[in-house]
Amino acid sequence: MSTKLEDFIRENKREFDTDRPSAGLWKKIEGELDKKDQQKKKHRYNFNIQLWMGIASSIIILLGVTFMYILPAKKGRISVADINPAYGQKQVQFVGMIEQKRDSLQAFAATDPELYNKFKTDFQVLNATYEKLRKEMAGSPNQQMVAKAMIRNLEIQIQLLNQQLSIINEVSQYKKENSI
Repeated sequence: MSTKLEDFIRENKREFDTDRPSAGLWKKIEGELDKKDQQKKKHRYNFNIQLWMGIASSIIILLGVTFMYILPAKKGRISVADINPAYGQKQVQFVGMIEQKRDSLQAFAATDPELYNKFKTDFQVLNATYEKLRKEMAGSPNQQMVAKAMIRNLEIQIQLLNQQLSIINEVSQYKKENSI
């Protein structure tokens, strides 16, 4: 079969060579190629704009989410000293005193753990109230009043610790007198 085809092509070779495409066909092909090139360029330009618009919108969303989390966190960081410097000094002084008294109370924990746990529970209630006030201060319309309540809470904590230390001293004294 292939020999018949080869023979046919050899016999009719001249007829195959006479059919040439017209000049208009090449111009038409060239015009379509130019159109495709222009469409590719146009599509590339749109793609770049879409890419950059996507990147810009992502950055804007990222910044928006970041500010949503940072700004409320900054509001929650208001200190007593920001509201009233005198209250800030008292707060520092009272917190230092509370730490000293808690350390003294901690030393007593080994000798009478049951009494220490009762004291610790009482102190934790006041400390929880103080933390609640501290969190409320940022959103409060009257921050001055909340700061004053916080200082008052610290004063009460000091009074409680003084009473607890006094009770510990009395218990220790009583144990010494009864052991002699």
